[in-house]
Amino acid sequence: MAEEENRTPNRTGEQKRDVRDSAPPDIVELCRETFKKTSEYLKGELDGTIEDYKLLETMNKVTVSKYSEMKNTAGEIGGALQELNEKYENLLPFLEQIDHVEDSVNSLEQAAYRLDAYSKRLEAKFKALERR
Repeated sequence: MAEEENRTPNRTGEQKRDVRDSAPPDIVELCRETFKKTSEYLKGELDGTIEDYKLLETMNKVTVSKYSEMKNTAGEIGGALQELNEKYENLLPFLEQIDHVEDSVNSLEQAAYRLDAYSKRLEAKFKALERR
């Protein structure tokens, strides 16, 4: 009769014996210890995974901060570049005038060299005529 009290119906309605009551006490203790150690191991694994996720979260926050700084820097650079382009556009007529003045100076310089060469030839002819 004691054996029937240790039986409990399962899902299919069959009677099954309670294993704890029929197993030797040392095996029950070993099972408890095994489950305890397995539980500690799994808790340690989960704690490690949690720490990994915390580290990833911290890294993501730092990355977001850095990208935000980079975005601000890029915006400032873009604004400065726009300002520089506007200044260049404003200076462009003056730069064109400088190019025209440079072309004029080059033409004048060539004319001066030709005039110098002509004056030297003329001087040489004058000296030749003077010697006669």
